[in-house]
Order: sequence, then structure tokens, then C-alpha cells
Amino acid sequence: MKDLLLIALFAALGAGGAGLLGWAAVRLLRRRSLALALFCVAAVTVLAVTSGTFAVAQAMFLSRHDLGVVITVLVMASVVSLATAALLGRQVVAGGRALTEAARTVGSDAGFTAPEPPLGLELAQLSEELAATSARLAESRARAQALDTSRRELIAWISHDLRTPLAGLRAMAEALEDGVAEHPHRYLQRMRTEVERLTGMVDDLFELSRIQAGALALSLSRVSVYDLVDDALAGAHPLARKRGVRLEGRQVAAEPVEVDSGEITRVLGNLLVNAIRSTPEDGVVAVSARREADEVVLSVTDGCGGIPEQDLPRVFETGWRGSSARTPRPADQGNPRRPGEGEGGGSGAGLGLAIVRGIVEAHAGHARVRNVAGGCCFEIVLPAART
Repeated sequence: MKDLLLIALFAALGAGGAGLLGWAAVRLLRRRSLALALFCVAAVTVLAVTSGTFAVAQAMFLSRHDLGVVITVLVMASVVSLATAALLGRQVVAGGRALTEAARTVGSDAGFTAPEPPLGLELAQLSEELAATSARLAESRARAQALDTSRRELIAWISHDLRTPLAGLRAMAEALEDGVAEHPHRYLQRMRTEVERLTGMVDDLFELSRIQAGALALSLSRVSVYDLVDDALAGAHPLARKRGVRLEGRQVAAEPVEVDSGEITRVLGNLLVNAIRSTPEDGVVAVSARREADEVVLSVTDGCGGIPEQDLPRVFETGWRGSSARTPRPADQGNPRRPGEGEGGGSGAGLGLAIVRGIVEAHAGHARVRNVAGGCCFEIVLPAART
């Protein structure tokens, strides 16, 4: 036992000296190449084993022949170990350089290009994360471009829609001021109509800005969708009667939801007004509600003739009104509009459906649209109330 303790002491002294040198080397090389650090670790290990073995061999007073054998074995083992560490370091460095080159493609138009040489487990995982990050960047860039396009379209439409009623108001005001108006009360009625439309446009812009800023405050309460549909139909009935459109709300299940009844009534009102304006005279606008698993689906179906398939994904974008959209005029109040024109019924600025989507998403739901026979069906999906 005493001999073993003595051998352990000599081995510890030899290996400890190598360990101190290795600790200093690692601190000096912590900002250098990873390959050099790996080689340093291997060198320290070899040096510790060699020094410990050599110290024990000296203490055991081996013969020159035996000592030479021990030294030869240590040297050959050291050479093989250091060569292996060098090769491993070169492989790591090559993989790191390939991944660095590939990282430069993150966020590019072509997307992330994974390195061709095989990588170690950690570098392969890093490559996968870079690929995922590049995909998220591409999605964010696409969303930013879509928002920018939508914002520019909105500014263009708002500028156009503001210019028309303002020009009309100016002309009518000048006519009244110059005393050339044959029927002043008619001019005043027209001016009031234009002011109300401008007010609706400003209200829609303010509501949309609150939604996009996340400042929409909801007052949630448990309510039946039957009551929501009934309130929305009552509000849209005068316009439907004026347009000669029949409203139907027969298939409405009395499912409970936890929503802000005022906001959801506004959503249904926007959809109903848009459907009525898009449906020809003697047409039908139908409202229904059904339960699907843990969701309640409210739908508004019109007789607009359908929306082009390529336009369906853009229907709920801010400011979108379709390629056939036109600025509504007071004299045009009796003519049905094509799908996408004047959504929301108030401003005619293409904000109604964007507001619909914003309010529904604030309730943890989503809005969608699809074509049906003779028209299209707008649906809002809301979480069902907990029982």
C-alpha cells in the first residue's frame, strides 16, 4: 500500500505540473482558433500522462532498457494522439468556415444555403437553426412588404376618397355663397351626406389605428350569438329594404360566446352592409351560426356573384377594395357595388373588412371568406364560451 501511495504521489506531481501549464495555455488561447484549443487540450493530456509515467518510472529505478521501452511507447502514443487532435481540429475549423459562408446567405432572397460538407452534431444543429431563422426572416420580409403595399394603397384610396367629397363640398359651398343654388335645401342635404361620409371615414381610421396599436379595449360578457345576429339584422334592415334585398337569419343556433357584444355587433353590421350593397335587387343575404367543436362560426352569405380567386387572400387587407373598386358618389347610392367596394358601409375607404379581421382576432378568433354558388360567404370564427 505504501508503494502504491508513493507511485500515486509521483504521478500526481508529474501530471499536476502539466495541468498547470495546460491551464495557463487554455487561458491564453481562449480567444484563438477552436482547432488550436483542441490541440492544446490534447497536448496537455499527453503531457500529463507522459510526465506522470516518466516520474513513476524514474522512481521505480527501471533499467535503461525498460526505461527506453516506456519512453518509446509514450512517444508513439503522444504522436498518434496529437495527430488525431490536429485532424479533428482541422475538421472542426472546416465545418465552422463552411457554416460561416452559409450564414452570409441568411435573409437573402434565395434563402439559407446549407453547407455541403458534413458537419458535426452541434454545427448541424446550428445550421438547422440558421435555416429556420432565414425562413422566419423571409416571412417577416414578406409581411413587411405586404403591409407596406397595403399602407400605400390605403393612403392612395384615402387621398382619392377625401378629394372627391371635399371638392363637392367646396363647389356646393361656393354655389350657396354666390347665391346661384336654385334649391339651397338640396345642397344642404348633399353637404350633410358628404360630411357624414367623411365622419365615417375618420371614425374607421381611428378604429383601425386602435386595433393595429393593440389599444382596443374589450368588455367581455357571456352572450348568445342569436342575440348578436338579431341586433345586427335589426340595424341593417333599413338599408336592405331601401336596396330591395331580403335578409334571412333562420339557421342561427343559440350558442353562447364570451365577447364584447358591441364590437361583434359592429363586425356583423359591417359584413351585412357590405353584403347588402354587393347583392342585386331582389337578392338574399343570409346569416347563420353553428357550433364546430370548441368554436362558433357566424357566416354572412350574399349574392355578389363571387370574388376572383386571386383576390380572396387580400380581401381583409387594409385599404384593399379590388381592381374594380370605384369611389362611391351620392348619385350612385342606388347601384349595387362589386365585391370589395366600400366595405363597412360607412367610409367606403376599404377599411371595413380590415376592422372586421382586427376585432375578431382581438377576440382570439379569425375571419375568412370563400366563394359559394352565386356569391361569397364571409365567416367569423370565435371561441365558444366555457360551459
